[in-house]
Amino acid sequence: MADSAAPAVLVSRDDTDPSVAVLTLNRPAKYNALTVELKEALLPAVAEVAGDDSVRAVVLTGSGRAFCVGQDLGEHAAALERDAATSFDTVRDHYNPLALAITGTPKPVIAAINGPCVGAGLGLALAADLRVAAEGLKFSTAFTAIGLTADTGLSASLAHAVGVARATELLLLGEQFSAEDARNWGLVRDVVPADQVLDAGLALARRLAAGPTLAYAEVKSAIRFGAVNELPAVLEHEAAAQARLATTTDHQRAVADFLAKKTPTFEGR
Repeated sequence: MADSAAPAVLVSRDDTDPSVAVLTLNRPAKYNALTVELKEALLPAVAEVAGDDSVRAVVLTGSGRAFCVGQDLGEHAAALERDAATSFDTVRDHYNPLALAITGTPKPVIAAINGPCVGAGLGLALAADLRVAAEGLKFSTAFTAIGLTADTGLSASLAHAVGVARATELLLLGEQFSAEDARNWGLVRDVVPADQVLDAGLALARRLAAGPTLAYAEVKSAIRFGAVNELPAVLEHEAAAQARLATTTDHQRAVADFLAKKTPTFEGR
């Protein structure tokens, strides 16, 4: 268990495949509730792995028994007492940049959701590209239970993931839902025993790390663009991306390997 001197975010590499980076929220005694310290540690950690050419995939997880239960309400109560008018500066200062940084990372990001995932924690998980979750864990939006609306991009990411009707229900009512519900709704890719979640996330990250990472970056960009633009603009965005990928070694070699009936290998160039 982390102590008060432990880093709020751990940055490590997978022992099996060092091209996979692992970011671990590290406040296990507080279920990885988000303090300013943790948020200010997570943002440069995301930027570090996003900008490191040796990293080809990223796993985001939590230490201890939880993934992340959202904002640390003790810290928030203190901010309210100091000045309610500025108590939510953290949304623009921290949550918004984190959502943009995770979604904008050009490498695949997998959330290995090892335990409860609530509020902004759910927002962080949905900012990732793919998710695996522990059997029996509970998710919740939680915001309206304390008189708030969503942050960390959840009002958009949840609607895109499960549809507007179900997202509205989950955000308005704030009811808990299970990992199995999340899998049935397409919110997570797989549900595994709790002690296997990180391994499942790492296995998925290794698979992606061995793939066409430049193409993955274009796929991520295209999905973000396509979610908010009209079809003519989307088609042009796709055409430009294909033109960029046409000049890559990965694409050209993969075509040659396909024609030669060989399994392609990808180097990210």
